[in-house]
Amino acid sequence: MIDALDIDLAPVVAEQPFPVLFATVSGAHLYGFPSRDSDVDLRGAHLLPAADLVGLREPEETRSRMWDRDGVEMDLVTHDLRKFVRLMLRRNGYVLEQLLSPLVVHTTEAHRELAGHAPGVLTAHHAHHYRGFAQTQWRLFERTGELKPLLYTFRVLLTGVHLMRTGEVQPHLPTLVEEVDAAPVYLPELVAAKAEREHGDAGVDHARVRADVERLHTVLDEAQAASVLPDAPTAYDALHDFVVRTRLER
Repeated sequence: MIDALDIDLAPVVAEQPFPVLFATVSGAHLYGFPSRDSDVDLRGAHLLPAADLVGLREPEETRSRMWDRDGVEMDLVTHDLRKFVRLMLRRNGYVLEQLLSPLVVHTTEAHRELAGHAPGVLTAHHAHHYRGFAQTQWRLFERTGELKPLLYTFRVLLTGVHLMRTGEVQPHLPTLVEEVDAAPVYLPELVAAKAEREHGDAGVDHARVRADVERLHTVLDEAQAASVLPDAPTAYDALHDFVVRTRLER
């Protein structure tokens, strides 16, 4: 494993044809269960010139770059700011986790301002994002029996519960285990096992984990029903103004 905060993105950022507004570490490092051979997932936003968005050609709104660093695969994916903000407004918890990740490897004032708008896009309907993600990962676990999708299943369910209860986006599984009373007690053991291998059988009692996953779905449903989060984003106008201003200032 590598220290994600030691990543020097300056040469990669300098190579990009458009300004990179931010890049943070996502994936297993952010979730608190990287393996020795985990890739490093870098996610963020860039800024296209205004001319690219008003002409006839379709803009390249998503860019990606992969490279190897000391035997570790690095994967940088960024969206144009407008696309990134639209994803934020679509109840997409994944991009909010990227925006708010504490593992920051490149930042700007625009990044900090955008993060400040995050509370204004949170809704009770973000529970649907985490519920759907959990279902997808659980189906993968049932097909493969591997530990990775099982941990993802528990992680997203607990993130959803925590968000509905507190209004905070918390993707770090070890922290969620401590803060969410419904978390299964054996999760720290699974996290420790994941640190040793990226892939492999989970080695768990399938009936037990199935019961716990079903229980957490119920807990998420109850947390959503009781949540004080609004039904719709409140920051749409402010984000529109932010995107326009940021684009025109460059």
